[in-house]
Amino acid sequence: MSADKGMDKIPTSKVQRAAKIIGTSAKVGGNYVKYFAKKTINPSLTKDDLHSDNANDIYKSLSELKGSALKVAQMMSMDNNVLPQAYQDKFSLAQYNAPALSFPLIQKTFMQQMGKKPHELFDSFSKEAIHAASIGQVHEARKGDLHLAVKIQYPGVADAISSDLKLVKPLAAQLLNVKSSEIKLYMDEVEAKLIEETDYELELIRSTEIAQACSSLKGLRFPTYYPELSNKRILTMDWIEGEMLPEFLAKKPSQALRNQIGQSLWDFYLYQMKVVRKVHADPHPGNFIVDSENNLCVLDFGCVKEIPSEFFDNYFQLLKPGVFEDTERLYSLYYKLDFFRKDDSPETIEFLKEVYHEMISLLSKPFYTATFDFSDKAFFTQIYTMGEGFSKNKTFRKMNNARGSKDAIYVMRTFFGLYSLLHLLEAEVQLNYTLD
Repeated sequence: MSADKGMDKIPTSKVQRAAKIIGTSAKVGGNYVKYFAKKTINPSLTKDDLHSDNANDIYKSLSELKGSALKVAQMMSMDNNVLPQAYQDKFSLAQYNAPALSFPLIQKTFMQQMGKKPHELFDSFSKEAIHAASIGQVHEARKGDLHLAVKIQYPGVADAISSDLKLVKPLAAQLLNVKSSEIKLYMDEVEAKLIEETDYELELIRSTEIAQACSSLKGLRFPTYYPELSNKRILTMDWIEGEMLPEFLAKKPSQALRNQIGQSLWDFYLYQMKVVRKVHADPHPGNFIVDSENNLCVLDFGCVKEIPSEFFDNYFQLLKPGVFEDTERLYSLYYKLDFFRKDDSPETIEFLKEVYHEMISLLSKPFYTATFDFSDKAFFTQIYTMGEGFSKNKTFRKMNNARGSKDAIYVMRTFFGLYSLLHLLEAEVQLNYTLD
């Protein structure tokens, strides 16, 4: 992308951003009208074109808004089989290939945040963004002997989080085919994490803490961060040369190397959850690089989930083999984690018991053996089929309330994101960690 083709402005006022989202909803509605009109003429017509038109219209609008609206799209693209493939393919661009801002707007942002233009702070600074995602974009820079990556947050993103999410919630509910009230807990947790993710000073602190805590793990590499060249909206770190996972896999690495990278990824996440009790909660391909020495380099600690001890002790008990054999203990855990509620009827309890049994059995399967092969397509077919079944289950849909503690939202999303990356690598990994 050339610099002169970058975006020259972002809608920042609530009125401008609301108009964009409302306009998008209208386009989606219009696409449905066109689809049903065509369907009356051709009853065999599938929804493929409808999904493609909607995905293109929604992504175009949200990529112009940037920020939390686009972040929600990115997150939905990571939850495989939640949305039709057309949405997943388009929304996944928000992970690291979203439209970038023009260089004049980047210069203006630097003046506002640092009081200087990029060339006054660095010996060289790329006019074109190297990567652009939902919250910010990355430029390459040099200062003395340092080779640097500089992440710049899009203007107005932090101030618009709450209002954007309120506006985008009905659209997200429409895409997920649920009521807005059913995703309130999810959106509340997303809002809390996005407020943290737009605070680059907090990201610098957490990046340094987790890098130090995980320094003993083999095959991992973390960039050094530079506080003197960073602030709340600009973050400067080492430039790491390498290939993102899709580029790495395109070269058809050996099975042994895929297993090695997969093992580093698995150990990194399990160590964070078990020992550090803070976890990099944004496991998508754009946040990892394989360098020339085949280290797995971990980027972007904007989304970090702290794991409360009480939640850890209860939640990870559910992943242990034999957990379903002790009904009294199992039900106690369900109540503590808000999976069951005191006003649930016996019929609701019985229904949810079967739902959780299926869900937890699949999530915990990699923990039941010393090694697990994540290339197993049958395992992932089961996950996708389960998700589709839940979305269509009338009893589940009629419950009208979200289940599970707010901590479970990011932990479960992190696990399934990790599983998806390991499936992408087709890696076989050793468990290495008990759940005690």
